[in-house]
Amino acid sequence: MTVNSVPPHREAGEAAEAACEVIELLELLWERGRDAVSSAPVSASQLRVLYILERDEGINLRTLASLLGSAPSSVSRLCDRLEAVGFVERAPSPVSRRELELLLTPPGRDYLRDLRAQREEVLVQVISAMPPSARKALVTGLTGFQAAAGFGPTAAQGGQSGGPAIRSA
Repeated sequence: MTVNSVPPHREAGEAAEAACEVIELLELLWERGRDAVSSAPVSASQLRVLYILERDEGINLRTLASLLGSAPSSVSRLCDRLEAVGFVERAPSPVSRRELELLLTPPGRDYLRDLRAQREEVLVQVISAMPPSARKALVTGLTGFQAAAGFGPTAAQGGQSGGPAIRSA
């Protein structure tokens, strides 16, 4: 029988602190990647819209607002700005004459592709600078994170799938 010497409230606080550190580090890396693709920068909220439209092409404004947990009027303004830079277009829905579907344009797809490529480049640079033991610890930690989030290899074997598997190469 093992006894946990760390009180649960302290363990939760340490986990929250670690999560904040990870988020801040990733935001710095992402910003570095986004700076390289700054020809048409978008806000974090707009980027989230682009990711959703890439995944759920052709959804309507009401569905997008629901996915974002925002008011349709706010989401409409986000889409207006994305439409102005040429990343999103509204088109008549083939299902209902009363609705418009939201579509990612080729420049919007290109922006996401370039952003991902830049982010990958930044991550490869940082990971390459890490000693092998730290890289191994990172993979171990991310694999544990993936399993705890419910979409790791063990979750996939159980029939669940909530996202991409982390690859260790």
